[in-house]
Amino acid sequence: VVLNKADLLESDAALDEVVGFIRENAQAMLGFRPEVFPVSAKRAFQGKQGDAAAWEASRFAALESYIRDTLDQRERVRLKLLNPLGVGLRLTEESLAALRRQAEVLEDDLQVIERVERQLAVYAEDMRRGFDLRMAEIDNILLDLEQRARDYFEETIRLGRVMDLIRKERIQKEFREVVIGDLPEQIEARVNGLIDWLVEAQLRQWEALDEHLKAHREKYRGQMLGGELRESFRYDRERLMESVARRAREIVARYDRDKEARQLAEDTQAAVAAAAAIQVGAVGLGALVTALATTVTADVTGIALAGVMAALGLFIIPARRRQAIAEMHRKVAHLRETLSRALRDQFEHEMQRSLETLNEAMAPYTRFVRAEHERTARLLAALEEARGTLERLKAEIEQP
Repeated sequence: VVLNKADLLESDAALDEVVGFIRENAQAMLGFRPEVFPVSAKRAFQGKQGDAAAWEASRFAALESYIRDTLDQRERVRLKLLNPLGVGLRLTEESLAALRRQAEVLEDDLQVIERVERQLAVYAEDMRRGFDLRMAEIDNILLDLEQRARDYFEETIRLGRVMDLIRKERIQKEFREVVIGDLPEQIEARVNGLIDWLVEAQLRQWEALDEHLKAHREKYRGQMLGGELRESFRYDRERLMESVARRAREIVARYDRDKEARQLAEDTQAAVAAAAAIQVGAVGLGALVTALATTVTADVTGIALAGVMAALGLFIIPARRRQAIAEMHRKVAHLRETLSRALRDQFEHEMQRSLETLNEAMAPYTRFVRAEHERTARLLAALEEARGTLERLKAEIEQP
């Protein structure tokens, strides 16, 4: 680099400052520190006219010597090739640095997505375990029902109560009070508790997603990701992340727990009725379960009359009692299976719907991050290869 009009600078210190500025900026822009020759062409011309002092002050001798002794044909070609290689290497390094910063952000985004996906998987597993525990409570209620029915049959269908068995209305009323009892209320309470638990869990999951993304956005707010190389990346990424968070906030804001619970209860009631082939109307879930349970002994008197017709019922009544107990066991098992299947199907439907909604909200952001991650990886590989090629060319040109 030739710096002319060096005579206009007032001191050697000022000249050194300008030369240092040129070298530093050449290093930043071109990737190397060049030779700098500060000269005064005006004084060099005077020196050529015979003014020895002017020639000395012009500093032109060093430039002439460099041109004569250093810049031979080979050196001129070498410098001509090294300059664009230096620029190419500088641009490559800048691009690599920008892409690496972008790749770091994308890696963090991928970790966020993986954490959310893992949390959703754990959420689904926890919900299924919670559902099984709540279904076990309902099973226990029905098992207690079966045991009460067994005890009732043992006590009622016997020779000593033949006269009581003839009275159909009394037996049916006694069965409802002793065996059925508050079964409808217990079932209703357990199912409503299950529904409330599911609705609350879904709401908490949306709130957790919103909080998680909020913390992630704050962490990277205002971060520059490579300048002009990929200016739209930052905008697209933040816009998509904001859309996911906005979706989560909207769902949380309009989440009507009572409405969700009522709708889920109605759907559950309909599912149980459909599974049991019962016409569903205004009756509640507890009444449906009671209807299923009481079909076992809708005609207990049939057993009683058969006993009356036998000689003292010594053989018929015990056989009928065993038949009633076996039938009750079969019916309760069917009831448990029907209720469990209907509730589980409804639960799985709700879980799937909730997970699909969460995944749909995340999908644009997830697709963007994964696509950008693949694109960035391809660019990094291409630039690494280009840098290797430039460095090999530079090494070959710099060989003596």
